[in-house]
Amino acid sequence: MLNPGSLTVLGLGPGSPAQRTPEVEAALAEATDLVGYAPYVARVPHRPGLYRHASDNRVELDRARHALQLAKAGARVAVVSGGDAGVFAMASAVFEALEAGDPAWRALDIRVLPGISAMFAAAARIGAPLGHDFCAISLSDNLKPWEVIQHRLLAAALGGFVMALYNPLSRARPWQLGAAFTLLRQHLPGTVPVIFATAVTRPDERITVTTLAEADPALADMRTLVMVGTAATRLLPRPGGACPWVYSPRSVPAS
Repeated sequence: MLNPGSLTVLGLGPGSPAQRTPEVEAALAEATDLVGYAPYVARVPHRPGLYRHASDNRVELDRARHALQLAKAGARVAVVSGGDAGVFAMASAVFEALEAGDPAWRALDIRVLPGISAMFAAAARIGAPLGHDFCAISLSDNLKPWEVIQHRLLAAALGGFVMALYNPLSRARPWQLGAAFTLLRQHLPGTVPVIFATAVTRPDERITVTTLAEADPALADMRTLVMVGTAATRLLPRPGGACPWVYSPRSVPAS
């Protein structure tokens, strides 16, 4: 008999419910159990028949195993992440747990539903900074050595990629963003635009556009997405003191 349980890994988007996809809303409406980091679980409205399993930020694999166990027992589980579940979020943790766990879990009905990632929401607010080649790098060294992060930052800078920097700092990691700026200043012009996008699409949204030379890590927290442009990234001033538009042209002059 087919197990009636299922597991859906989904992204809640950057913050505003208006930026959740209809597919995600339908999956949340069908779920019996909600599993995720406590602030993300709190973003889903209460309703009868929905059981919540909120946990701390550093227990991704434990959370994934718990979700798989619930699904095997017959629950319709929604594992929630902010932004997109596949970008530094729970989708990879679920498949890591699946690979190492109970072989019976592989027979479960498992789906991954996309969400709007913070880098796309932030880019849309400010123009088109991701208009040419770009990459996403997490500055968290909880799961990888800082030396690996430095290598990737250097490769991105030398390769001419716009960088979307996730997890820029936290109380436990207060120095990484400053160290990243120090490294990038050695290889990029000081005039390169830097965008600090905090709580994008939420009531306390704050966006600051500055330069790499002037970028202050104190402008960021764990709700912030930091984007570092390239030498080709342009600023277009707007009247009235508004933040300038920022865009990276798709064309690259022939060398």
